[in-house]
Amino acid sequence: MKLIVAIVQDKDSNRLSHALVKAEYRATKLASTGGFLRAGNTTFMIGVDDEQVDDVLELIRTNCKVRDQLVTPVTPMSGSTDSYIPLPVEVQVGGATVFVLPVDRFEHF
Repeated sequence: MKLIVAIVQDKDSNRLSHALVKAEYRATKLASTGGFLRAGNTTFMIGVDDEQVDDVLELIRTNCKVRDQLVTPVTPMSGSTDSYIPLPVEVQVGGATVFVLPVDRFEHF
């Protein structure tokens, strides 16, 4: 048995959730926050048998897309802000960060 922990952008969360339900996989959704952009994420915890891992990874790959987004950097915390002009920067966001962990024991009460 494996535990799949998938961290996805909020924009992809509902699409992935519906795909998991349609494919009859159970998942626990947790609200989380990314450290880099401080943007909202959703963390899915999905317990599956070893032979189901590839199917779940394909669902995640299909429903969580990387996209470009313009962000404005935050003001520097130290130093002079007299010459600081925040200009939008294009960064890639989205997709998914996925961890597949072995499960030694599973209990459902």
